[in-house]
Amino acid sequence: MQRTIWIMWPSFLIAGAMTVVFFTLVDPADLTIFGVALAEHRLASYSVGFLLFWLFSAWDSWLTLFFQRDADTVNHPQRHTITPSH
Repeated sequence: MQRTIWIMWPSFLIAGAMTVVFFTLVDPADLTIFGVALAEHRLASYSVGFLLFWLFSAWDSWLTLFFQRDADTVNHPQRHTITPSH
């Protein structure tokens, strides 16, 4: 659970900042997807943009945690399995 928080919370904050910066520079009325203008669905385009930024940021945070593993964890994963405590 702690690793999930390490991934999702920073990515949530970054996604919020990225959404503000992106939609400050780009108006959803100027965006088109498959020939359909997003001007009619302005709130939906903000929401989808935030979720996509959150997805990309979460992927980046997960990769950071993945690549910070030490050699012992990579070479001997059975030693580092998490067992639930009762």
